[in-house]
Amino acid sequence: MRIALLFSLALLAACNQGPTLERLGGPTMGSSYTIQYVRAAGGPAPAEVQAAVEVILHDIDRHYSTYRADSTVSRFNQLPANQCLVLPSDMLDLVAFGQHLAEQSAGAFDLTVEPLLDLWGFGPQARQEQVPDPNALAQARQRVGYRHLRIEGQALCKDDPVELDFNSIAAGHAVDLIAERLGAMGIANFIAEATGELKAVGHKPDGSPWRIALELPREDRQIARQVIPINGLSVSTSGDYRHFFEENGRRYSHTFDARLGRPVEHDLAAATVLDASALQADGYSTLLLILGPERGWDFAIAHDLAAVLVTRVEGGFVSRATPAFERALKAE
Repeated sequence: MRIALLFSLALLAACNQGPTLERLGGPTMGSSYTIQYVRAAGGPAPAEVQAAVEVILHDIDRHYSTYRADSTVSRFNQLPANQCLVLPSDMLDLVAFGQHLAEQSAGAFDLTVEPLLDLWGFGPQARQEQVPDPNALAQARQRVGYRHLRIEGQALCKDDPVELDFNSIAAGHAVDLIAERLGAMGIANFIAEATGELKAVGHKPDGSPWRIALELPREDRQIARQVIPINGLSVSTSGDYRHFFEENGRRYSHTFDARLGRPVEHDLAAATVLDASALQADGYSTLLLILGPERGWDFAIAHDLAAVLVTRVEGGFVSRATPAFERALKAE
């Protein structure tokens, strides 16, 4: 009788067990990923969630990594001019989105900047970070240009030996895929993050909102300039304060204006974008950072982007939020 009573009490405790906050993560895309999710009774265990997430991240690496000679993008980059390669549907969608951003920015954003990244020292074939020789730069610029790409059915074709780099949007795409997979597994409350791109859905176990810290653009340490509640939105911040080098007193970031063939030179230090799609947020935060403080602001207003631009001024930084950003926070 005592055993039966203890068994009944154990069952009752299990039934009354509330939701728990689970955390997991690991390396990906030269950086890391983290998942936090609220596990309800009977919900998937962390090991099951991690396995599902890492299948997605493995596929992202297999298709989009320019550091793998056998990846899909590397195989396309190795093709000579006037050749085509059949691509997965989602990869063609990313090309189409990149082409759309290029059209919107008059070519400032461009997926074909790989030769420039290598030449300046930021790409997979780079030897060292340096200001390149003008002749070498002129030659590399001849192999850059989004208009050399075209989609024919399920194939991507090029009429010049251009090379693609998806680093400006691949992580956002990965987060969208992970969020979709978590939802399919019955997880209604989570934060999914990969290389800094993230999406938050639902709430914490106590019902309070997920809160995301937006960083101040500092190289020496991480400082939160604003903490915002997020539900159903993705957050992407692009900045020039992590990947850069200095030469002869000048600073060169890894953010390129493809029309000029060189890193951007303006005072916009960071651009944050909120959007339901992590892919959209990722792409537009990069585009705004390329355009700079004035043109980026005008673009964000014209396209009703929920964005914050952080500009360097003497003695510090100035932040400016668009009306759409303020509306997004009030909706929370």
